[in-house]
Amino acid sequence: MADSAFFCSLSHEGILAVRGSDAGKFLQGQLTCNISYLSEAHASLGARCMVKGRMQSSFRILPEGNGYLLAMASELLEAQLADLKKYAVFSKATLSDDSAAWARFGLQDGDAAQQALSLSVADEAGATARHDGLIAIRASAGRVELWAPAERASAVREALAAALPEGTLNDWLLGQVRAGIGQVMGPTRELFIPQMINLQAVDGVSFKKGCYTGQEIVARMQYLGKLKRRQYRLALAETAVPEPGAEIFSPTHGSSVGEVVIAASSGSAVELLAVLSADAVADDNLHLGSLEGPRLTLLDLPYELDRDREIQR
Repeated sequence: MADSAFFCSLSHEGILAVRGSDAGKFLQGQLTCNISYLSEAHASLGARCMVKGRMQSSFRILPEGNGYLLAMASELLEAQLADLKKYAVFSKATLSDDSAAWARFGLQDGDAAQQALSLSVADEAGATARHDGLIAIRASAGRVELWAPAERASAVREALAAALPEGTLNDWLLGQVRAGIGQVMGPTRELFIPQMINLQAVDGVSFKKGCYTGQEIVARMQYLGKLKRRQYRLALAETAVPEPGAEIFSPTHGSSVGEVVIAASSGSAVELLAVLSADAVADDNLHLGSLEGPRLTLLDLPYELDRDREIQR
């Protein structure tokens, strides 16, 4: 299904809302992305880090009304909401869980469905189109997120079903894996710095925005080039889909050399993103779960890492 047109519900994520006159200023000091780059026509990926640069969450963020909405893995939302509220106490910003206020759908090759809803989003990742309360965001080539107010969820689903077959969340996640877009999930919270999941390569990190929590570590990794682990795309000739955080081993090294970021079934096999030691990848002897586990094979990512380009954001 992931190779053909479909729509599905994005039920795995929740929405954290930050609103008020200080919402932008507050978030600018908390997140890796540059709030100044956001607009009615542009959304962004981003992350929130600990002081030591490890990500507590990653998300898609967009401006809406008098604030911003952040879509992240549902299991991260409660902890992020509680933690952010501690820092927002002296700002004119209010934070809430707005998950129930929105219905979100993933569309693969769904241009006709968009047009039926009077939406047409540009091809650039992060491009956003809005009409009559609906929001369409380009996630990657051929893939669009559709946000609808909860009270319109049934009508929007009917319109999508009239134009597209319904797929599964796995189909959507397979497209995400193939786009090379990593994501922090519950088991990988506080495990990776942004560059380990190539977040800087998909416009989720700004190196010109100034200070934010964890910025010193993130910037040092970028400018000094000392990153020894990063995200790769791999295939597994198995049908069982590994969970985020599952370890990957190298018999050559005799130890664990990385962790699964996200994974999805491609039918008779599995495709996944994983953070791995560059040395272990060069040896090309990677196994899931144990030194004797099933063999993993490397696949291409759809982008190149380019430090000079990345630091221009």
